[in-house]
Amino acid sequence: MIPAASGQAPILANLLELYAHDFSEFHHLELGPDGRFGYQDLPLYWLEPDRHPFLVTMDGKLAGLVLVKRGPEISSGESTWDMAEFFVVRGCRRRGIGTEIAHEVWRRFPGLWEIRVMESNRSALQFWERAVSAFAGEAIASVRVDKGAKRWRVFSFESRRAA
Repeated sequence: MIPAASGQAPILANLLELYAHDFSEFHHLELGPDGRFGYQDLPLYWLEPDRHPFLVTMDGKLAGLVLVKRGPEISSGESTWDMAEFFVVRGCRRRGIGTEIAHEVWRRFPGLWEIRVMESNRSALQFWERAVSAFAGEAIASVRVDKGAKRWRVFSFESRRAA
């Protein structure tokens, strides 16, 4: 996982298109007139200090992205970290890279975390349950939260800085 520079925004934008395409199976997303889903908050990751964009690589090749921000979408805790977006391309999944990257993120950004997953995204829900529980060293149950028309499962835990 490497921090993404502002010059790499087009790479992140391309990966976000793949992510949105995958995600459109679980959540209604509309293509714009340009044939792209778009991600309007992407420029904020180089403008706001509590946003952090990363590129994920595997065997020296691009494999995904991670967008981290402070300030959760579900609770009101301004100091809580949020895994805003997390994507591993299909060809790299089920090899442990997702769990490895998630754990690296949590060690890099110690503090309170909320991981939110759309309840309809069963495979992601299983992934996050395993990844969070492995990191915490104990089973961490998710809590169901309805926000607007969306139904989420939210995992809350604390990460400590690596020694």
